[in-house]
Amino acid sequence: MFLALLLCYGGFTALCLSMDRHHAELLGRKPSARRRQGMKLSGWLLLALSLWAAVLSTGWGLGLVEWFAVLMLSALVLVLLIPYRPRLALVLAGLSLLASPVAVFAKG
Repeated sequence: MFLALLLCYGGFTALCLSMDRHHAELLGRKPSARRRQGMKLSGWLLLALSLWAAVLSTGWGLGLVEWFAVLMLSALVLVLLIPYRPRLALVLAGLSLLASPVAVFAKG
């Protein structure tokens, strides 16, 4: 479940950075069209991987319920961090993506 949480947070952050306003606010410049599309694609891919991780760990019945809970939690954390601590939101996204492979092997 921890892996799904890490992937969801990274995915939501990538989707957030694909928007001009948030990208400029967090990184100081507007994204190019190519970067915007890359962020959208990677955000949706990370969310799909988080669904896969949740379903793989506990099956479809409980996995979907846990995935929706993880979706809500990661979105809430991101929404609360962006206005008050935007740099912390970016640092946590980077750490979540770095910790994801560790979470895969730690489950093992």
